[in-house]
Amino acid sequence: MQVQGLLLLLALILLAATAEAGKNKKEKAKKDGSECEDWRWGPCVPNSKDCGLGYREGTCKDESKKLKCKIPCNWKKKFGADCKYKFESWGGCSAQTGMKTRSGILKKALYNAQCEEIVYVTKPCSSKIKPKSKGQSPPLLS
Repeated sequence: MQVQGLLLLLALILLAATAEAGKNKKEKAKKDGSECEDWRWGPCVPNSKDCGLGYREGTCKDESKKLKCKIPCNWKKKFGADCKYKFESWGGCSAQTGMKTRSGILKKALYNAQCEEIVYVTKPCSSKIKPKSKGQSPPLLS
């Protein structure tokens, strides 16, 4: 009987300690957090070169913060890393320019970025001939 009482007391102590730890985390988050709701964020500035890890600065009234950010190294520099677009399929190859084109419609602007609603991208036409799919076998020679 004493063992059961001891286990019950131990369980109550652990429960109380866990609840107190949860309160401390909430209070700490309130102290670190800002009450300001109208943050203005700048662009992500890479630490070196033009892509990779970096930071962005934000201001709200008289407060300022720096957040870590990352610019993918395959991003479209023309649009900015904070403008996300939904692109159509590539169009046909233009015989006059040797380029093909596709458009993208703005899907999301991160951190209050100024983004164009519609963007156009071009790339050179491929001169490679695509290989046959794996399901086809070459004709047998007799």
